[in-house]
Amino acid sequence: MEFDPKTPQYSTSDKSSFASISANERWPVIITGAIDDLHRTVVGGNDDEKANEGKGIIANLAKLKYELQHNRQLTPIEDDGHRDIASYNKELEQRGNPQWHDVAWLFAECYLYRRMESLFALSKHWKGYDVFARQKMNTFKSSRPAVLELAARYRDIVTEAESGKAQEAKSAEEIEAAERLLFSEMCEICLWGNATDLSLLTSLTYEDIQKLQGSQARKESQKNIIVNDLDAAFDAMQKARREKKDGERRVDIVLDNSGFELFVDLILGGYLLSSGLATSVVLHPKRLPWFVSDVTPKDFSDLLNSMVDPQAFYTAADESGNTFPSLSEKEVSNVKFLFEHWSEFHQDGKLILRPHAFWTEQGGFWRMPQDAPELFEDLKESELVLFKGDLNYRKLTSDAEWDPTTPFTEAIGPLGPKSGIRVLAFRTCKADVVVGLPAGEDEKLRALPGGGGSESRKWAWSGKWAVVSLSDGKA
Repeated sequence: MEFDPKTPQYSTSDKSSFASISANERWPVIITGAIDDLHRTVVGGNDDEKANEGKGIIANLAKLKYELQHNRQLTPIEDDGHRDIASYNKELEQRGNPQWHDVAWLFAECYLYRRMESLFALSKHWKGYDVFARQKMNTFKSSRPAVLELAARYRDIVTEAESGKAQEAKSAEEIEAAERLLFSEMCEICLWGNATDLSLLTSLTYEDIQKLQGSQARKESQKNIIVNDLDAAFDAMQKARREKKDGERRVDIVLDNSGFELFVDLILGGYLLSSGLATSVVLHPKRLPWFVSDVTPKDFSDLLNSMVDPQAFYTAADESGNTFPSLSEKEVSNVKFLFEHWSEFHQDGKLILRPHAFWTEQGGFWRMPQDAPELFEDLKESELVLFKGDLNYRKLTSDAEWDPTTPFTEAIGPLGPKSGIRVLAFRTCKADVVVGLPAGEDEKLRALPGGGGSESRKWAWSGKWAVVSLSDGKA
């Protein structure tokens, strides 16, 4: 806590913020979903000892939900052998053993998922069980139309890029203009993939998901990017390519959601490698099930495995018995092309998965230089570190109540200017904290229907608006 900014953090006691809604409405639904998932697995098993242990975990999840809904104190997390438990419990004590409805939102939300994980980590038969895995893959299956559209687009782009045909008979200026446009398109695909966040969209239908994805949805959302530093990011990447033509040019992606969002992250990563804007891409997943849909290493392999036989994956009946039309030969070929392309990058060491315990600790990224110095130093080796999604943005800014005109470079503290890290944040807004806005922009958005007016910053809760913010710590 000593390395956090002095600006107060959002609290679950603030009735005008999304923090209060999260604690009162979202979190009980998420715990209920975890209980339901585990119950289904217990009922479907045939090992009595495992079933009885599963029932015990269900009882403890129900207890956690009761404590939350009845505003009990947060209790120390039982030691499951991981070193972060001591840190969580020390901070819990430093915060004065607060109650659920009067505690820093960021800390409480991280604590919630860490406490849930400890129930499985302490078990004999359920270690590593992900109560959200079923939900993640079902949602990815529901993303079929957008996946097929992007698979075709990706195949065309990388085939052209790797052949060099796109650059024939063009001037250097024309080539750069075309590359800048394509870079923006790939980044916007990656940005809006964050719309399918399962921790928020707890009752998403197949039709709802399709409306959030696809080229038409992205075009309509372009005007909703209220901070857009993509041009500056491209300039930095282009400069690095010119100056380090034969050297290592690494891009890191600190991942957010699995399923469709991970799919578009891989689309971006594959494009950067194929176009020569990067020589390697390092993906940073979470080491444990986190914020419902965040990527774990297993989610990465599950996604790739679903693409080995796309026909079987996308036409299999769902849990309600609904069947789906077959894919065309071309659609199957396009998805398999992606699988083979990404697998080859992975095998060649150009697409790397690198989990780290710091990503599931309870604090913001202001603490990184002290709490994870080796990670901090490693990120300096990257040309660009892309932080995906709302939680990473909240952690970059320490989820503090900044004035919205505060520069992004200031709000991210030690990861800002002179840090040696070039930070790019892709974020569709789903929480109160937002920085880097022009004067008057927040007031204008608050004045829109449903924007919250003088009472709240409700416009920033829905994911309709987005920011793409750059801090060049290498400048």
